[in-house]
Amino acid sequence: MLWKYFALICLATALPAMAENIAVSGPRLGMISGTVLDVNGDLVPGALVTLQCPSPCQNRTVTADDDAAFDFRDLKIGVPYQLRVSDSRFVDWTSPDIVLTPDRSVYFATGINLKIAAESTSVTVYASTAQIATEQVHIEEQQRVLGFIPNFYVVYDSKDAVPLTAKLKFKLAMRVSVDPVSVAGMAFMAGIKQAADTPNYDLGAKGYGQRFGAESAEGFSDILIGGAILPSLLRQDPRYFYQGTGSTRSRLGHALASPFVCRGDNGRWQPNYSSLGGDLAASALMTTYYPQSNRGAGMVIGQFAVSTAERELSGVVQEFVLRRLTPHAQKAK
Repeated sequence: MLWKYFALICLATALPAMAENIAVSGPRLGMISGTVLDVNGDLVPGALVTLQCPSPCQNRTVTADDDAAFDFRDLKIGVPYQLRVSDSRFVDWTSPDIVLTPDRSVYFATGINLKIAAESTSVTVYASTAQIATEQVHIEEQQRVLGFIPNFYVVYDSKDAVPLTAKLKFKLAMRVSVDPVSVAGMAFMAGIKQAADTPNYDLGAKGYGQRFGAESAEGFSDILIGGAILPSLLRQDPRYFYQGTGSTRSRLGHALASPFVCRGDNGRWQPNYSSLGGDLAASALMTTYYPQSNRGAGMVIGQFAVSTAERELSGVVQEFVLRRLTPHAQKAK
């Protein structure tokens, strides 16, 4: 399943950092992002967004993408920034001063709602929970370990996190499933199992294709069921919420408990039925496409136990290693 590829790849890349056991030094940088909407809540792609700041800082301008999203990265802490959004069809919008701090180095510029120029010179500012969740997912989709390994299912700014809509849960699951690194992980694991001649598929190119298909089916079914379907039905959040503070024992306990405890959409901690149910369902589905000689209750239980252990390993690596290796990771509160 995808958690396995993620845990293996991340652990491999993180081992040098763990061995050195030193913190990354250097100036702390921040990020400002947002989504440009009109007063009706419709996206405004193509709007010009200018980040203004006092001299000697230089202004920067970007164009909102097809999803009307924008971001400015590598920003200095303590500098008063101001956003100016312009589009020929609307009245210009200007934000109040935005000052990034070490405790809040990532800022979501919500409430950018442009007024049609012919109607009024005033701007009505509001932000819904769904809009904030969309922007937070947009940030999480940029989180990659060492700049290329997807690290989308972790929330570093857990204090300000809002629940995901069902649409966002499915979007995030599909985004991880089709990511080239995820596909490469499936291909790699298929090669490992081909060398070990397990499960009992054919040999040669045909056998590799069968194993790659089985790895893909296992990973996709697990992320779809445990990361989207069950979380939507049970109203649970499938992401890992980074603790980042407290004693090592406390953080370790938080990481090891992550397969069993999750945050509900109501903000409360509860049994992680989504994760456990997704792993169990994906393991059971393997009996429909594995060779007959590899099927049985023992295989299902064994695979479920392995999946749970892999989630615990992933949680530990997330809690103690990956944040400093992930560019643009949000600051935990």
